[in-house]
Amino acid sequence: MSHGRPINPDTTIVRYSGDILHRELDVDLCVVGAGISGVTTALEAARLGKKVAIVDSLPVLGGQAVNSLIGTFCGLYRNGTHGHRFTFGIADGMLDYLEKHDACYYRHGPMTTVVHYNEIQLSRWVESAIEAAGVIPVTGAILRTVETGDRRIRSVGLVTRYGDVTIRAEGFADCSGDAALTYLAGFECREPDEKVYGSQQAVIEGINIDATLPQREELSQRIADKAEAYGLMRRNGLVFYFPGKEVAVLNMTHVETPLDPIEASKTAAIGRDQVDRGIRLLRDEYPEAFGNISVRAYGFPGIRQTRWIKAKHHIVVDEVVGQVRYPDAIARTAWPIELHNAPEGFVWETFDENHVHYVPLSAMISPEADNLVAVGRCIDGDPAALSSVRVMGPCMAQGMAAANALDLAGSGSVHQIDIAALQDRLSDNLTRTDGVAP
Repeated sequence: MSHGRPINPDTTIVRYSGDILHRELDVDLCVVGAGISGVTTALEAARLGKKVAIVDSLPVLGGQAVNSLIGTFCGLYRNGTHGHRFTFGIADGMLDYLEKHDACYYRHGPMTTVVHYNEIQLSRWVESAIEAAGVIPVTGAILRTVETGDRRIRSVGLVTRYGDVTIRAEGFADCSGDAALTYLAGFECREPDEKVYGSQQAVIEGINIDATLPQREELSQRIADKAEAYGLMRRNGLVFYFPGKEVAVLNMTHVETPLDPIEASKTAAIGRDQVDRGIRLLRDEYPEAFGNISVRAYGFPGIRQTRWIKAKHHIVVDEVVGQVRYPDAIARTAWPIELHNAPEGFVWETFDENHVHYVPLSAMISPEADNLVAVGRCIDGDPAALSSVRVMGPCMAQGMAAANALDLAGSGSVHQIDIAALQDRLSDNLTRTDGVAP
């Protein structure tokens, strides 16, 4: 008697023993990390005519912006209820796409303008934009080796479930979030002296849109009063609503993000348990609005800060507060100091309407490397300073700067490029004062 699927006698199965498929790529720019920083870097480089490969350990593009369900673009706009936009270029096409697909909502707060977005549509923009630009994606790829020589990264070795990949490039962008490329290359990196907590996001559905929904201050106070009873580590939190829709993004959690392979693997379960506890609190405390809510999707563990490069310049919080305009400034923002350095709460220090602080190129380049630029949360600064410049608005501006800096450097050094020429290319992200959100 046979069991299971019948055998097709015409099928030939060939098995290879110890023979691993190995692909090789030669490109102008290799971008490691396919979150919003990496995607912007890759798209800008492609716009400049470069052949680009973008690498990510996840099997899909989009990084945390898509897969951790962050749900909000922060730092794109000047302070005030209707401040002008700070970052243009690649962001223009992204916002236009989201608006056309009814996939974003501009929330004008008392001090900040943020953009809530639908993560499904953002993922489709990422994928379609990368494909249209001719960028080569290498997903599900773990960075395993980095070849260096004469102050340059020569190639990276990647491991995938389908075989190995070697990418050789003239320039490299570390958009990994954890400075993985810089670290494996053997260049100096930093780690925080104190813990910086991440967040487990979730998309919830079943909100009663006809009910009165609790707003930020009321909800934060109720969570603070009830968090201990429900076993929540964080004593405050937010629900990001989409007007007229029964879905929202839930952000009520704090989760450690250790740089240890075993401990880091535990964070997803801890974070999801925290989400479930938050759901119970909302159902009990606001039954009319939230009595029927459930989780539509849990995001991947959200990481704020783990490891970053030791760069030519280390941004300190006094420079952020003092609005230092660096001679090599390449991006701007006014986002508050948002330091999540305690399990129960976080520092939230806002600035006035006229405040602008900047990101220098020198905080993105290692003194040990000529063809490497870091982007996003792995640029150099103290934890408080980084908390105000690693949000997605200035990260997109940094990505454009990285692509242009490496283009200007060519086979030379990012330490010797014409900064005035770079800033001229990036002038919209440094000087424009239009683009007020609707």
